[in-house]
Amino acid sequence: MASHKILVIDDSNVIRNMVRDMLPKGNFEVLEAKDGLQGLNLIRQERPNLIMLDFLLPKMSGWEVFQQIQSSQELQSIPLVLMSGRKEEVTEKLQEPFEYFEFVQKPFDQRELIEAIKAAMAKAKRRPMSVSTTAPTADAGASGSSADVQALNEKIAKMQAEIDALKKQMGQILAFIKQKLK
Repeated sequence: MASHKILVIDDSNVIRNMVRDMLPKGNFEVLEAKDGLQGLNLIRQERPNLIMLDFLLPKMSGWEVFQQIQSSQELQSIPLVLMSGRKEEVTEKLQEPFEYFEFVQKPFDQRELIEAIKAAMAKAKRRPMSVSTTAPTADAGASGSSADVQALNEKIAKMQAEIDALKKQMGQILAFIKQKLK
């Protein structure tokens, strides 16, 4: 019996088979989805130990699947490897450095695949657990509690915007440093 479930979401049968063939035999049960919708359904049904997600998919794009995963506290803890033949399409929507998932550029070899899986698992462990903003607190009285929650949600949104801006700046600094080191 396989000890780990890996879900490969890719519209290319060649890529799905390649990933299956590159993984060590006997250790993994490889589940496959040929489009984003089927992939998201399998994520919710099977709760895989790792998700390999192509960024360009039919029916529901990899970007949309990624957003669904990130919006679910349960799903965002699953290690994720994004795959694409064109990294610029990923970095257009998601700024580097990729903090909580790994990216592997297609085509990849077995060594690159295994390294990406290990990195994704390490990054998933570092991810802080999200705090639910919709659950009422025990000491929140009936008066003003919805206003308090609204104010907190606004603060969270503002802080998230600041964090996103800082991540973008960090990505730009890293790109500048990489350029200067060439």
